[in-house]
Amino acid sequence: MKLNDLCELIVDCEHKTAPIQEEGYPSIRTPNIGRGYFLLNGVNRVSPEIYAEWTKRAVPQAGDLILAREAPVGNVAVIPEGHQYCLGQRTVLIRPIAEKVYPDYLCYLLLTPELQGQLLGKAAGATVHHLNMKDIRALSIPDLPSLQVQKQAASVIKAYDDLIATNQSRIALLEDAARRLYREWFVQLRFPGHESVPVKDGVPQGWERCSFADLVEVNPKTKFEKGVGRPFVEMAALSENSMVILERSVRPISGGAKFKNGDTLFARITPCTENGKTGFVQFLENDEAVASGSTEFLVFRSAKVNPFWIYCISREPDFREHAIRSMSGSDGRQRVNPKCFKDFATLKPPADVLKQYEDVVSDGFVTIETLCEQNRALAQARDLLLPKLMSGQLDVSGIPLPDEVAA
Repeated sequence: MKLNDLCELIVDCEHKTAPIQEEGYPSIRTPNIGRGYFLLNGVNRVSPEIYAEWTKRAVPQAGDLILAREAPVGNVAVIPEGHQYCLGQRTVLIRPIAEKVYPDYLCYLLLTPELQGQLLGKAAGATVHHLNMKDIRALSIPDLPSLQVQKQAASVIKAYDDLIATNQSRIALLEDAARRLYREWFVQLRFPGHESVPVKDGVPQGWERCSFADLVEVNPKTKFEKGVGRPFVEMAALSENSMVILERSVRPISGGAKFKNGDTLFARITPCTENGKTGFVQFLENDEAVASGSTEFLVFRSAKVNPFWIYCISREPDFREHAIRSMSGSDGRQRVNPKCFKDFATLKPPADVLKQYEDVVSDGFVTIETLCEQNRALAQARDLLLPKLMSGQLDVSGIPLPDEVAA
């Protein structure tokens, strides 16, 4: 059968960017769609008026699927109970017929290698990989088991996804706490004991006005061993709204950025800079180990301030705007000038305030990496189970629980 045979409707998104605001309904764009779950940290939000306009074709409801048509093609997730979303650009709403297919089962079926191969094959002809609505509706779907079997198989995979999503929520909360505390202490200058510290010309006593480049090494020289396979980070592995570095491959170090634990990776090319792609390195086996990555990374390394302070300032809007103003090059391929950070004014806090900040947030950074490693193990186990469960090769009984895999 075809996908269209299993669905009440398959509806395209509005082909324009929705005006956004601080509060409101989540607007689901392709970066917000993972492999079976939504990534809502930093999601765009829209007003009730925009929500009504963007849902004229169909109002998304619990049990509907949202599929990414581009970047990356084929990611899909199910809208959970109690949530109201609208479609962002390059997404598709899919509403299964309840009597034919269980929503979670259809979601995971679309994520199997067979269906992903179809999706990617249909998209491969375009300059930018893009799915047409006709091809989505015409996807070939294998014979389905009973609804009861569908629910049992989907429940196993969903248990993994639910734990991954819980870990992602914890990661987002920990990072948000560190960044809020940064703004409280170093932007609003409400650091511990600030009430008794004299301030002259906007500078508290003991603090020093200087440039970012005075405190941080930008693209430092890093010694490395040639010919040895080491972790490699692509631009796509950086998030728009989180320190988490999502994926790594292994290759010998040659060109590109070189970095160590505690370094911040800052995207320097359009549109990655404008979208906020930034990561914090803490996945290497020790502090002397070296990894490499895209030539389009700028590397920030601690010199006179701690690495947590560096990461948080690199996420601040004024810092990013300063970097963007320095960009030059041809349209669509402009790059940040690394020398621009000599002109970015900031305040150097005294050592005791920096130490207090490090003491408060460092455990949170470590916990974030621990949760990331758990999620990688969970995702790996889930991806091994998924095609076998969807094809009926595996029985639900005897499959390891996600808590066991995470541990």
